[in-house]
Amino acid sequence: MTAAFPEILALGEAMIEFNQSQPGRPEFLQGFGGDTSNFCIAAARQGASTGFVSAIGDDPFGRLLTGMWAAEHVDTTYVRIDRTAPTGVYFVTHGVDGHQFDYLRAGSAASRYTVADLPLDALAAAKAVHLSGISLAISAAACDAAFAAIDHARSNGAQVSFDTNLRLKLWPLPRARAVMREALRQTDICLPSWDDVTALTGANDRDAIVDAMLEHGPRVVALKLGKEGAYVATPNERRVVPGFAVEAVDATGAGDCFGGAFVARIVAGDDPFAAARYANAAAALSTTGYGAVAPIPHREAVERLVQG
Repeated sequence: MTAAFPEILALGEAMIEFNQSQPGRPEFLQGFGGDTSNFCIAAARQGASTGFVSAIGDDPFGRLLTGMWAAEHVDTTYVRIDRTAPTGVYFVTHGVDGHQFDYLRAGSAASRYTVADLPLDALAAAKAVHLSGISLAISAAACDAAFAAIDHARSNGAQVSFDTNLRLKLWPLPRARAVMREALRQTDICLPSWDDVTALTGANDRDAIVDAMLEHGPRVVALKLGKEGAYVATPNERRVVPGFAVEAVDATGAGDCFGGAFVARIVAGDDPFAAARYANAAAALSTTGYGAVAPIPHREAVERLVQG
């Protein structure tokens, strides 16, 4: 337990990953996943104090997660241990058509998280609170908890960041649109990806997309464009912040890394354009290794790339 409340809190589901070692092989490598957990780790590696708000099972997978968070200096005070529900897991298999994800998360501990479980004191003290479309989609109870969390945090002065992270296996598009529209009304920083927002808005133009996002309430939109960088918009200014050229091998979790680095720099006092340049560098470096967590860079490596 930390002596003070974390600056940045994230809500959502963390999972154990089993990634097929090679196409057609029966061996799977164990790793970690969960978009908002990845976000927390990325922010922590940039020097921010972070905490995760969720639930895990009282099982070996849950203990693997708590050990990983402890090693990453992510505060787990606000992770509830559910003795009657499991930690979620997913499998990644590889074939000629790319990789496929299969999830075992129905009835998971995180999906049973409720408003009553929220750490109100920590939410009131946070400088930023982060959630994603997955945080809202895993269950009705978790969705209610996420909305209660950001309402409480904002009423106490925190900024709310939101990554659309659309997963249509979790909910139908009409419901995703309606719920995310409501989330955007309570969002300060929107961190969408191109594929998500083209599906959500029906637009295929950068300016039309960020206009649609800004109209709902955020004061900053950082539209992630992969290796091209990010299109950053505020009500008064917008421009492309270029990405960094690296030898990429795996983009898993790069968007989560961008978000964590971006919000860490906003909390540290950067303007959105400087934060995006830094986050682009962090996300680029995260693609030079395999997996969602292991290749997330620390601040020193990011600063070296930013400074050229």
